[in-house]
Amino acid sequence: MRYLLFPGRHHLLTRFQAAFLRAQTAPGGPSAGATVVWAVTSANHHTTKRNPVPFHRREAAIERLSVLEGLRSLVVPVHDVPPSADFAATTVKTCSEALQLGLGPAEVTVACSTPSVVAMYSELGYRVLPVEDAQDPTAERPWEVLLRIAARDPRWEQLAHQASVDVLQRYGLVDHIARCVNDPVIGDDGGLTTTRDYHTYAESFEQASERKWAQIREFVRPGRILDIGCATGGLLERVDRDPRFHESDLLGVEVARHLMAECEHKVNQGRFRNPNVFFYQRNMLGDAVFPPRSIDTSITVAVTHEIWSYTRPETALSRRRAVQRFADNIAAHTAPGGVWINADVCGPDEPDRPVRLSLDDSDGANPAATVDLQGWGQDRVAEHIRSLSTRAKFAQFRRDFERNAGVRIEVAASGDALLLRLADAMDFLTRKDYADNWLSETREQFCGLSYPDWQHILASAGLRLGPGSRAWRNDWLIENRIAPVARISDPDGTRLDWPVTHLLALGYPA
Repeated sequence: MRYLLFPGRHHLLTRFQAAFLRAQTAPGGPSAGATVVWAVTSANHHTTKRNPVPFHRREAAIERLSVLEGLRSLVVPVHDVPPSADFAATTVKTCSEALQLGLGPAEVTVACSTPSVVAMYSELGYRVLPVEDAQDPTAERPWEVLLRIAARDPRWEQLAHQASVDVLQRYGLVDHIARCVNDPVIGDDGGLTTTRDYHTYAESFEQASERKWAQIREFVRPGRILDIGCATGGLLERVDRDPRFHESDLLGVEVARHLMAECEHKVNQGRFRNPNVFFYQRNMLGDAVFPPRSIDTSITVAVTHEIWSYTRPETALSRRRAVQRFADNIAAHTAPGGVWINADVCGPDEPDRPVRLSLDDSDGANPAATVDLQGWGQDRVAEHIRSLSTRAKFAQFRRDFERNAGVRIEVAASGDALLLRLADAMDFLTRKDYADNWLSETREQFCGLSYPDWQHILASAGLRLGPGSRAWRNDWLIENRIAPVARISDPDGTRLDWPVTHLLALGYPA
């Protein structure tokens, strides 16, 4: 056999793998003289639970192991693909095209211990050598060793190959792996939710960037300007165009890999005039990311409600504690004279106030029962939600909000209206028209924190709420989306004015 195909994500290389490959390819071995083809899968993913290490660092460790062990190796990046019965065939084709080699069963032996993947290669006619599975007891797999890193178990260094130990330690990836794997918010593939249409989300944020910039630009301080949750970098593009900041460093942090890719694309296109524009795929919820007192302006737009929403309530990290920790981290990295600009949705000042909510039931269908939308395609979900009356949408929202966000809405009948908390009424009314991302939007809680809550959070972080801070109501939303189909009143029927829906909080070092 001329080639030994070794597919895997290869975030960590083990001593056992090195000994196995050395024995296979050594003179007299089963694959004597074979070149090892390292098919590095999920090569376009990094900073996620499933794929924490960037491809170029994985490749560096493989090349270093090859030199140390005397292996002749070829490394091929294979992009992540959805689970498919064609996974093995796709991997072989990718390697064949990249190397311009024939890699059929006559030339290649495969080394793999994942039973489902072994079956795929076997079906294609390849001879497959078990790796860890051939041992008794079974050797520890690379992912199991990587989980030791996440658990801060020092024994990983005895199991990992010297090449991986060197690369991971030299580039600070040990802590990075622990942060990614232990992250209480981010999903396996580097997003907040698997149900969000990031294309629609990116477009809406791009369209809103000019409006958001007009709201906050007077408060931005020159120096090191950081946009946390920068999405596609639209807001930093506006900063870049402002001559006041032509000598500033512009920093963007985004956790969702789909959006991070667009930020990097903009840099490659030359969309920024300022050469000092840097984007980082990181989660600011964990340990402090930037050095103390190093940032002059931190900007968060529509970020803090996601920290609240995507912190799983069943974890030790409560939603309120998660937001407070985030505020503490920002306070720590804010320079003297600096500012944190936080623009987001906001719950009413009296979230627990009981109100009667009257909803239009003539603007759509009123089915006898709600439906389970889990497993539906996005288009089908959107079509169903749009078909419902406002009253029927509330019933569906209540069901999905409890399941997806873990928030139960207590409701009682009050004549032809509903009796419930003001915050719960506003959570529905501010989200009822988001049919395109319904399952994602019902994962989020807009009214978890009120403006008085934010005053306390900033004070606890050592920040002073500065002039210009305010809670405000989006009157366009009220007039065009909410008031035409809904009304709130006291339990006795006295009509109430609509509460605030958003906030702008400016935090300065105390």
